[in-house]
Amino acid sequence: MTDRAAVCSVCWRHCRIREGQLGWCGARTVRDGRVIPDNYGKLTSLALDPIEKKPLSFFHPGTMILSAGSYGCNMACPFCQNFEIAREKGAGRYSRMFSPDELVERALAYRSRGNIGIAFTYNEPLVGYEFIRDTARLARKENLEAVVVTNGQIEEEPLRELLPLISAWNIDLKAFTEEGYKRLGGRLQETLRTIRLTQEVSHVEVTTLVVPGLSDGEEDMKREAEFLASLDPALPLHLSRYFPCYQYDVPATPKETLFRLKEIAEESLERVVLGNI
Repeated sequence: MTDRAAVCSVCWRHCRIREGQLGWCGARTVRDGRVIPDNYGKLTSLALDPIEKKPLSFFHPGTMILSAGSYGCNMACPFCQNFEIAREKGAGRYSRMFSPDELVERALAYRSRGNIGIAFTYNEPLVGYEFIRDTARLARKENLEAVVVTNGQIEEEPLRELLPLISAWNIDLKAFTEEGYKRLGGRLQETLRTIRLTQEVSHVEVTTLVVPGLSDGEEDMKREAEFLASLDPALPLHLSRYFPCYQYDVPATPKETLFRLKEIAEESLERVVLGNI
């Protein structure tokens, strides 16, 4: 019997997926011996949002963007706000099919309401990067912006396919230690590489959800800000307040912690924004 398994090369996990099965992210499968995105064009969420909600505070502020989400994620954050579509099995049953053309048409229909493009967000969009690539190519022809909100856990080859097509990124930098990333099922260096490569060619803003016991350390924030400033002191950093969610029920981050971390980050960075205060 022929083994139809294949290795996925989208993220560092390099899942070996058998024919018809799903990888760890729940969004990629194997068909005829080839890895494909099981979630291609399957949208679970579609909403017209203020661009600042992504959050992107310094990319066409005051405009709107059509936000599209699918399902699947290659991390396992216990405080995930979108766990129903990111981590739950069978999330695809909530989806509706959109071709790249149909999504671009929907975005164009919202231009009269201030829409500037399409944001791929809500779940981890890069586990289905092919749909982003194909849609962004069409969007560019219509002068629509393409935005990605991501955890940055993607290998360099697929990322480089997207770099010429994406106008802006918001990248979650969930902690500044490898130990912290291990707790969340990710790798720090993978996200740092994504930040480095994207900011060379696109507008990038970084978000750190300040979670007690994970990403609220003052020394870690000092090192994080210094790293970002080494790329560009004007690179915006969003420090967002954690609230209990999903499988994580420690108390919400004290506001004083956010204020102090902002002061520390501003020793290196010019633009530090607080969220969820």
